[in-house]
Amino acid sequence: MLKGTITHWRKQLTAGTITPKELVQELATAMEQHNSGTNAFISWDVDKALQAAETADLSKPLGGIPIAIKDNICLKGEPTRCASRMLHNFVAPYDATAVNKLRNAGAIPFGRTNMDEFAMGSAGKNSAYGATDNPAAPGHAPGGSSSGSAAAVAAGMAIAALGSDTGGSIRQPASHCGIVGLKPTYGRVSRYGLVAFASSLDQIGPLTQNVEDAALLLNSLCGHDEHDSTSSTLATEDFSAELGHSIKGVRIGLPKEYLSSGNDAAVTNALQQAITKLTEAGAEIVEISLPHAEAVVAAYYIIACAEASSNLSRFDGIRYGYRAENTNGLDELYSRSRAEGFGSEVKRRIILGTYVLSSGFYDAYYAKAQKVRALVAQDFAEAFRKVDFILGPVAPTAAPQLHNSGMSPLQVYLSDIYTIPANLAGLPGISVPCPQPQGGLPIGIQLLGRHYAETALLRVASALEQAFA
Repeated sequence: MLKGTITHWRKQLTAGTITPKELVQELATAMEQHNSGTNAFISWDVDKALQAAETADLSKPLGGIPIAIKDNICLKGEPTRCASRMLHNFVAPYDATAVNKLRNAGAIPFGRTNMDEFAMGSAGKNSAYGATDNPAAPGHAPGGSSSGSAAAVAAGMAIAALGSDTGGSIRQPASHCGIVGLKPTYGRVSRYGLVAFASSLDQIGPLTQNVEDAALLLNSLCGHDEHDSTSSTLATEDFSAELGHSIKGVRIGLPKEYLSSGNDAAVTNALQQAITKLTEAGAEIVEISLPHAEAVVAAYYIIACAEASSNLSRFDGIRYGYRAENTNGLDELYSRSRAEGFGSEVKRRIILGTYVLSSGFYDAYYAKAQKVRALVAQDFAEAFRKVDFILGPVAPTAAPQLHNSGMSPLQVYLSDIYTIPANLAGLPGISVPCPQPQGGLPIGIQLLGRHYAETALLRVASALEQAFA
């Protein structure tokens, strides 16, 4: 296993202690030796990474640093399968904008990380290539859908990784694996080249070993993209500019709805630790309310599944992807290709999405869910008139058992209750690991900020990280 942050390896590279090719080779060795224990990577192309390392420009911000890429983010010339049988033979013909920006910053994309199929899941089990195990807590779920990205970083097989977050899919696996996960403001990072699950909710972001690395990656990922109509036109800023600054006088809201009796004792204790540390650092903790917190899960799954039903209709067995053999007519080709190509969780969500969009149910479900979404956004707008940031758990429990959790699909959906609101409102959020007693499972603490307030959010997250150290 290979430990060391982006900052650490940048110093080693610029000092000549190690070359980019040697760093790639060390990571490749770590993958070969340890991936069988976690299944964090679906594939990796050592030769291509070594070729990129030969021309790495060490003068650039991420010069010579290999970065793992989630399997739903297009990487030119490499498989982009979304961990699905449906795309088992698909090779991306272009780089996603986020990948292209990493290359422009000198980084080396290296490795395709496992995930829940088409980003649908929160345990890392819904993959056509097998479940991902949690290296920080073997036998427990690493979280999802960015399971492989989180596990790769936690296991020392990746220095940092890209994931995608639709309802918590960066923050929740970061929490379960004991690393940092940042979901930027919706539109802050281009979605061009990200295979869509729910277009109005999806956002690419970094999974890293510390808050500083998250800021460094975000510096290179942001910027307007003409290929993405939802891409922000705001000027790129230095997200690491306020790291280490005081948080004295910062007002941090604690929603009373997040102090649920449904939280595990370890989660409650971690939240109390965060409150104590932030208070000691000079922040003021203020009780607030998010009145529609109980409705967010239902609204999210209606909206997300409706958008998934529309987005995944393109996978029909005709243009690309899996195609059933020996079919009798077009209807059977469609139905069998989808039945054989999609996994059970994807089918479940497509069926739900098609149902809520169907005649007679659109107004009863989808239209109401959009109204709830507007109310959730209003709740946050009202809260941010009183406070600067919002504190809470990432999940009500630590990582469940990977294969014997005993949780129904509905219970799994409910585990996203604390992360979903940020996606519905388009807010930035970050998970910071809280130290646990020896033998304790990893638990993350979540901080949410106003739209496009990542610089300030990272300052508070860094202060919490340092207080935990």
